Amino acid sequence: MWHEDVLGQGFQARELKLGTDAEGDVIATLVKAPAPTFNKGMRSWFRAKPVAANTDVLYVHGWSDYFFQDHLATFWHNEGAHFFALDLRKYGRSLREGQTPGYVDNLETYFEDIDAAIAAMGPRRGRRLVLMGHSTGGLTLSLWAAMHPKRFDVLILNSPWLEYQLSGTARTAIKPALDVTARFDPKRPMPNIDFGFYTRTVSSEFDGEWDVNLHWRPLRGFPVRSGWLKAVLAGHARVASGLSIEAPTLVMLSTRSILSPRWSPDMARADVAIDVNIVARRAINLGNNVTIRRIDDAMHDVFLSTNDARAKAFAALRSWLRGNL
Repeated sequence: MWHEDVLGQGFQARELKLGTDAEGDVIATLVKAPAPTFNKGMRSWFRAKPVAANTDVLYVHGWSDYFFQDHLATFWHNEGAHFFALDLRKYGRSLREGQTPGYVDNLETYFEDIDAAIAAMGPRRGRRLVLMGHSTGGLTLSLWAAMHPKRFDVLILNSPWLEYQLSGTARTAIKPALDVTARFDPKRPMPNIDFGFYTRTVSSEFDGEWDVNLHWRPLRGFPVRSGWLKAVLAGHARVASGLSIEAPTLVMLSTRSILSPRWSPDMARADVAIDVNIVARRAINLGNNVTIRRIDDAMHDVFLSTNDARAKAFAALRSWLRGNL
């Protein structure tokens, strides 16, 4: 059953029961956005005529994350769509005591979460379905889309983590050692190389402008575990071999990355999580109808960027929707 979500303001949430595993009951959480109020602050981003009527949107977050981007829901509703967001198992609203945050050993495990969410969104009855994923969520949705080509209409990826930061060659080189570690102790934490810079650029408790739950989205992220990383690299390998997605696909990325162990204010205008140039090159392996849009001064989540870059991102998204949805 639907109930009031932690975001308030008319947002509702629904728990999706997914059975049990070794850590107990497993759920995903579907969030449903309310019909928005069109305000003057949005007029510079959106035109009056909606481009996404008769459309449902399903958004999936990235690593160490959850859904809190209510302004993204407002964009879609102002374009005539019904917006839903999914907190995957063991993330955000779905994380339960005693569970290993964010852990799976195969990204296809999340296909069950996605299928349950689409079913809970209601009958399709000819309505179009837009899939929208950020970072690791973008990788997962790409893999799902490749296996379910008739169940959605367009795919939108916000800084998707499609390849290892040090290139496919490096991914192949580390795989044998990672396979051994993952086999004998898959949940053992690996050394943490997240310095907290991304959260610093996002959270209003630091240098950002967004209200973030730091329990659900820790400063330095969840511990990375070998079994999970092995699953992600396997996903990267599948993208590298080509996914043959035929549906129109939009990949949105910053124009630059800053991957440094030292803080710089410039990190508020760059991607500090992935190598955007490597990902841009890998994105062409998604399918035969891929558009890559680079946004100046965008952060890892382009829709959490500073106001000028965010406005460019929304304008680019709407322009692409006019031609592809």
